[in-house]
Amino acid sequence: MATLLLLLLLGAAATPGGCSGPGPHSLRYFYTGVSEPGPGLPQFITVGYVDGQLFMDYSSERGSAVPRAEWMARNLDPQYWQRETQNLQSEQATFRANLNTLRGRYNQSAGFHTVQVMYGCELRGDGSKGGFSQDAYDGRDFISLDKDHETWVAADDAARITKQKWDADRSIAQRRRAYLEQECIEWLGKYLEYGKETLQRREPPRVHVSDRPSRDRGLTTLSCRVHGFYPRNVAVVWLKKGVAVPQETIQWGVVPSGDGTYQTRATIEIDPSSETDYTCCVEHPSLTADLRVPWRSKFNVMLIVGVVIGVLVLVAAIVGAVVFLRKKRDGYKAAAAHDGSASSGSNQGSDTCVKA
Repeated sequence: MATLLLLLLLGAAATPGGCSGPGPHSLRYFYTGVSEPGPGLPQFITVGYVDGQLFMDYSSERGSAVPRAEWMARNLDPQYWQRETQNLQSEQATFRANLNTLRGRYNQSAGFHTVQVMYGCELRGDGSKGGFSQDAYDGRDFISLDKDHETWVAADDAARITKQKWDADRSIAQRRRAYLEQECIEWLGKYLEYGKETLQRREPPRVHVSDRPSRDRGLTTLSCRVHGFYPRNVAVVWLKKGVAVPQETIQWGVVPSGDGTYQTRATIEIDPSSETDYTCCVEHPSLTADLRVPWRSKFNVMLIVGVVIGVLVLVAAIVGAVVFLRKKRDGYKAAAAHDGSASSGSNQGSDTCVKA
């Protein structure tokens, strides 16, 4: 369960993304509280991401907030981390109380249960801003903020009780909206400046195209793997005869590669016997133009190889014939020259054949 929870955290954190230059850039936080902590699974965990890069975390086992990026440790003083620790210790107590409350609402006396909160803000390339705040219980939606209307959206009957309480005190939604649109954006700008050497770098993608038979229908699945790129935002689509076919392209999401870069892939199913002109097209901020890698059909390759071999065999046959004919012709000449020389030579130095 601990591994699953961590994977969920990482997966959720990987979904938001940013890019270098004007944007988009994002700041996201993920809080998780569990009812039954164990080895490797603290009672309460907080992680923070800028542009999908982990920059801080808090654990109830450790009891303190710590930097997870060198640029955070270098630019923020101990007082910052003390304030973060105090705030998150308070959140830890709130999560423990909320777990008890929700278990009662769902008539659950014991067992493993989770409360999760994720919130954050985004600065887009066009200068506009975005923000969100969502709560979940046992991995399912519980309640979320409708920021524009400053109200709360409940996912079920148990969540409606919370909605009624929070809607009754409008300052709760107002404070959350103000944080997402102002303070969160301000801190995002600071973090981007602190980590600009890392967060605003550009690494171009590497692309590999492959194919494999589909499980049925005699089709072929083309796969375009794109990896080693940064920032995270990327566009990958298959082209058919040079025209993008996004409806036929299956996107598999962008995930961290584990080395500070990202990877993704896009697939498409085709009938290899009727169409072979497919190209993977990749757009990324690090590229001055889109990167296109064509798929080479095995059938076409075999055909080309066969044609080349056939041409080589034909050329070899022609060369062989020419050589044979040349040798044969030279042999006739040699034989004729040999007969004449014998007759002349027999007369050299002798007059026995000379007529009187």
